Amino acid sequence: MKICAVRGATTVDKNEKKDILSRTAALLKQMMDCNSLTLHDIISVIFTATKDIDAVYPAVAARELGMTGIPLMCCQEMDVTGSLPLCIRVLMHFQLTEVRAVQPVYLEKAVMLRPDLTGFAPGGDVNPDKKLTIAIDGPAGAGKSTIAKRLAEKLAILYLDTGAMYRAVGLKVMEAGGDPADPSDVIPLLDRTDVVVRYENGAQRVYLDGRDVTDKIRTQQISGAASAVAVIPEVRRKLVNLQREIASRTSLVMDGRDIGTYVLPDADVKIFLTASPEERARRRWEELRQKGMDQDYANVWKEITNRDHNDSNRSFAPLKKAKDAVWIDTTNKAIDEVITEIESLLQAQRG
Repeated sequence: MKICAVRGATTVDKNEKKDILSRTAALLKQMMDCNSLTLHDIISVIFTATKDIDAVYPAVAARELGMTGIPLMCCQEMDVTGSLPLCIRVLMHFQLTEVRAVQPVYLEKAVMLRPDLTGFAPGGDVNPDKKLTIAIDGPAGAGKSTIAKRLAEKLAILYLDTGAMYRAVGLKVMEAGGDPADPSDVIPLLDRTDVVVRYENGAQRVYLDGRDVTDKIRTQQISGAASAVAVIPEVRRKLVNLQREIASRTSLVMDGRDIGTYVLPDADVKIFLTASPEERARRRWEELRQKGMDQDYANVWKEITNRDHNDSNRSFAPLKKAKDAVWIDTTNKAIDEVITEIESLLQAQRG
């Protein structure tokens, strides 16, 4: 007999008993199926869960699958800042009569834990030889961030908000009393600027020089500052290098204004989202109202059109549709309609 071990992980949407047990059971079943294991082959199973999971022991799912005579243990996963939340990890020990390869299994958002092993494949199957990179470009208010977040969640891959990174740089310049449009005010700050995007408790947080600025960067003033600093080549080079590094390691959806043309020119799927200026201004106006910000629609429309002009006419990596990008007009379309349209593109690509 040969004693072996295999790893697996999954995530849950909520800290609820039903969700924990169903996701754990699905993970255990797939670990057994992928490795052709029976209950008699399993020696022991160790479960770890992040500290935000405490509604039920994951091992209960194993007992319900018939692992009544197998030693099981539940532990709390080490709490590391920025680690994947609501995550259950499994280490399964088993015996084999012959030597053969074993297959780790990573499901749901846990696919991000092992980008070297996982990727997007039909039906959520493990595909160790393929990463999926999706580039979504378009003007302000076209719905890029909303669509990208929802798509990434549905595909269980990473969403990287590039706009938040530029907003953070714009915030730093403004806090320093500088002009975001003046390179002489911006460039000297770059070497002392650290921007980090993390996912904590299922939500994206943006850190500037170690300080959480997630809420501070979501204002119209910072939006304009982001557009201004994004024109400066030195700023773009600094942030693009970081974005490319992340894309080289994991499957992701990235949205911005030059993702398909400059940041990820070899992305597997490129999409250009747009909508009429009136529609985009209306969306932004309603978003601001929901946040309690009383803005005049005419001013919002003017800011939208000004930003369109700045983004499309900047000399370095301007906003434009990549030649191989699919054009999608989101005017009068619901979010789910657009997601379905993109999923159809993915299905067509996979044949």
